[in-house]
Amino acid sequence: MAAWGERLAGVRGVLLDISGVLYDGGEGGGAPIAGSVEALARLKRSQLKVRFCTNESQKSRGDLVGMLRRLGFDISEGEVTAPAPATCLILKERGLRPHLLIHDGVRSEFDQIDTSNPNCVVIADAGEGFSYQNMNKAFQVLMELENPVLLSLGKGRYYKETSGLMLDVGPYMKALEYACGIEAEVVGKPSPEFFKSALREMGLEAHQAIMIGDDIMGDVSGAQRCGMRALQVRTGKFRISVITVIREV
Repeated sequence: MAAWGERLAGVRGVLLDISGVLYDGGEGGGAPIAGSVEALARLKRSQLKVRFCTNESQKSRGDLVGMLRRLGFDISEGEVTAPAPATCLILKERGLRPHLLIHDGVRSEFDQIDTSNPNCVVIADAGEGFSYQNMNKAFQVLMELENPVLLSLGKGRYYKETSGLMLDVGPYMKALEYACGIEAEVVGKPSPEFFKSALREMGLEAHQAIMIGDDIMGDVSGAQRCGMRALQVRTGKFRISVITVIREV
C-alpha cells in the first residue's frame, strides 16, 4: 500500500464535509467531534487551501457558520459551498418558481425567489415538515405540471445527530420520484457540478484537491468520480457494515 506521502502528492487543497466530520448536530446546536476544532486549526495554519462542502439544508449558510463559530471552529460564510444558494442560482437562471418542501431554518435563503404559481418543486431535509400533507402537496404540484421538475438539495439516506441516526432528504426524494415517475435533479453532493463549483472557488483542479467526509457515497465516491482523491472519517454516519455491503456489491 502506498505511503501517505505518495497518496497526497500534489494536493494543494482540502474540501471538508461538516456534519459528521466537524460536529454532530442536536439540541443546543450539537457538539464538536473530538479533535475536530484542533484539526481544522492545523489545516488553516498549513499551506493548503481549505473549503467546506456541505449538504446542510436545515440551516441557512449564515446560521450554520454562526453555530460552528460558537462551537470554536475557524470558519467564514465565504468558505462554505452549500446547496441552498446553488439552488437559488439555478432557479433564477431557468426561470423556475418553486413549491418549497424545506425546513423553516433554510427558508430565508429563498426570500428573493418567486414562489407564485409554482412550476417546480424544491425538496430539502425538512425534518418534521415531512408530513403526509406536505409530501402529498408536493406530489400534487408535480403531477399537475406538463414537464415536472424536482430539485433536491442532496440525496443522502441518513445523517447522525447526538441523539442518533436521522433520515435525510434522500428517502423522501425517492418517494416523489417513484410516485411521479420522474428523476430528481440533485443540487449538492454527489452532483459533479456541486464539487466543481467548490473547486472553482478554490482555484484548483480536481487532481489537486482531496475530499474528507463521513459518507462513502455522497462524499467519497462523489468526489472520486470528479477526479479528486477522498478520505472517509470513522465518525458521523460511518458504519463498517455499509462499507462491507458496498464492497460486496
